[in-house]
Amino acid sequence: MASKYLLVVIALLVLACGADAQSRRKWGLVKVDSTLAARYYRMGDIDTAYISRPKTKLTVTARMNVSGAKIEAEGIDEGQHFKSEIEANRKATLSVGVSYLGFSLSAALNPAKLMGKYHDYELNFNSYGKRFGFDVIYQDAKNFTGWHDHQGMERIELPDGMLAVKTLNVNAYYVFNSRRFSYPAAFSHSYIQRRSAGSFLLAASGQGQHATLDWQETMQLKMTNIGLGAGYGYNYVPGQGWLLHISALPTFIAYSKTSMSFGDTNIPLHYHFPEVIITGRGSIVRQWGNKFVGMSMVYNFTNIGSENSLAVHNTKWRIRTFFGLRL
Repeated sequence: MASKYLLVVIALLVLACGADAQSRRKWGLVKVDSTLAARYYRMGDIDTAYISRPKTKLTVTARMNVSGAKIEAEGIDEGQHFKSEIEANRKATLSVGVSYLGFSLSAALNPAKLMGKYHDYELNFNSYGKRFGFDVIYQDAKNFTGWHDHQGMERIELPDGMLAVKTLNVNAYYVFNSRRFSYPAAFSHSYIQRRSAGSFLLAASGQGQHATLDWQETMQLKMTNIGLGAGYGYNYVPGQGWLLHISALPTFIAYSKTSMSFGDTNIPLHYHFPEVIITGRGSIVRQWGNKFVGMSMVYNFTNIGSENSLAVHNTKWRIRTFFGLRL
């Protein structure tokens, strides 16, 4: 009989301990959630007449992204003018993002890649903060097509697969008027711009590229560029629920190392002012109730060299349409 009572007591203690552990876990999650919420809603040095946080904790966003890239080269070779233009196939992806109290996670799907029609690789990573933010874009592409004109020669068509390009673009910004101007309101939607405001911006940009062309003889282009500059951004609120953003961040190249080789011949590209990396951004957002919809754009342009010897222009762009729910 005593053993039966002992078993009952042990069972009750186990149940009590389990309930207590569950209660502690629940309390711990509640504490973490309240800490994150307090951090998320702490506005700090912000004019709430211009910027506010959404009242909800969770945001779910569906996106469609379309991106492209183009490289142009122009110069003089032994007194003869030449020009080349090559462009990558456009890439389209579908993605879903979830953000909870400022922490975000997203997954993307490329339908063409799943069907075997697209074999390139591209990575886009961005972070838009109220004072500081950046974009990182890496592309490994072999689907460039284009043409090459050389004085005294017929145009040469460059089919898919002849050119392989690896490119890394990085651009960052710092906002001076973060009290009233919000980059996240236009791009990550973690803030809401309530009244029109603008800001001067500091900017830094970097680009690394390695291109290989298998033609009559192998041609390689290698470049590394770092630029510093400043720009301006403006959030225009024409009416309740609307936001139009535009910003331009030109940076002048402070460090450049570029070379081109044809077979065993190396041709260095000497610095020629002005060499620039320009980042442009734009966005249109319409929100009503707990919903928002819109479109955004990021544009990168790099100009190096001189057309009297060799100039190279790089263009990289991405357009995103989105629809979101705040829950």
